[in-house]
Amino acid sequence: MNIALSTKAQNVLPSITLSIDAKAKQMKADGINVISFGVGEPDFTTPQNIKDAAIEAIRKGFTTYTPASGLPQLKQAICAKLKTENNLEYKPENIVVSNGAKHSLYNIFQAICNPGDEVIIPVPYWVSYPDMVKMADANPVFVNCTEENEFKIKRDDLLKAITTKTKAIILNSPSNPTGSVYTKSELEEIAKIAIEHNIFIVADEIYEKLTYEGEKHISIASLNNQIKDLTIVVNGMSKGYAMTGWRIGYTASHATIAKAMGNMQSHATSNPNTIAQHASIEGLTGDQSSVEEMRIAFDERRKYMVQRINEIKGLSCITPKGAFYVMMNIKQLIGTTIKGIVINSSMDLSELLLEHANVAVVPGVAFGTDEFIRLSYANSLENIKEGLNRIDSILNS
Repeated sequence: MNIALSTKAQNVLPSITLSIDAKAKQMKADGINVISFGVGEPDFTTPQNIKDAAIEAIRKGFTTYTPASGLPQLKQAICAKLKTENNLEYKPENIVVSNGAKHSLYNIFQAICNPGDEVIIPVPYWVSYPDMVKMADANPVFVNCTEENEFKIKRDDLLKAITTKTKAIILNSPSNPTGSVYTKSELEEIAKIAIEHNIFIVADEIYEKLTYEGEKHISIASLNNQIKDLTIVVNGMSKGYAMTGWRIGYTASHATIAKAMGNMQSHATSNPNTIAQHASIEGLTGDQSSVEEMRIAFDERRKYMVQRINEIKGLSCITPKGAFYVMMNIKQLIGTTIKGIVINSSMDLSELLLEHANVAVVPGVAFGTDEFIRLSYANSLENIKEGLNRIDSILNS
């Protein structure tokens, strides 16, 4: 049988982060004690008040379809949140609720991109950005960001990447995989360039509640009305509220963009999970203390991980100021031989650590940079200590 697939489908690669996580989980299922620094998912359970709201929604029979772009009550709660926390004025017509922030991003590129358009992606990047752009028949344009500049895009490098085909810039702050947080002055520079060239900003702010060392998340859309009209804000419930499996994300944008995304979603998926939407209303409007408790726990783990990595011979890292990731520099190990294996890439080292140390990490090549490995500290401090000890042992025994 000759199965002819679309060229687009054949050009989309599976997520490396999810494939590594699947291998680690299979090893665990086989009885192997694997410590995973892989997929970025809070190790906390969803707060009780949110779970209770979901149960109450079921009891009240809120189990039918909602409007395709989300419950009006949830949209109102999102607008209130954006005004209070981000100094952003939006109306429900500007909001689209989707099946997770990943779905929100997919909707964005489908709505704004035409064949041949270019989308600027700072490197290191979250693994799905390039393929999402390609699925919208547009072309990703990569701009390398150095560790010395905290992996943040520089003004001159951004200007060099802009062409007549540039449609959008992806701005992920706090960042996955680097944990970098853009300052107000850095955002103002980017906003000025976007306005001058009439370029959309896709502002992925899913980690906004996880910042440290006094850093404050600032939404680029809040700087002025001109950049607000060009910005599509992406957020959701997964990271800040430990609701990864509930699959609720949302966007805030100009009404014209929101309408286009809502129309597309109505045909692709219809509404997000009704019960999860009701739970999200409680998440946004209810007690927020659990969010701060999680942030404090992440901060403790972050400090330990950074200190311990910098103690291990052959490894180093800078201190991230947001999210729950560390980009571990492995440049000193490239070209060395460990356990009879020549380390020529981040994938080589990742496979070595999984097979010989039972530690799962994500190779930097998944994020567009092969001289780093991403570690997540969304894990218990006990596991973090043990996992880093194993890495130290395998590299320096």
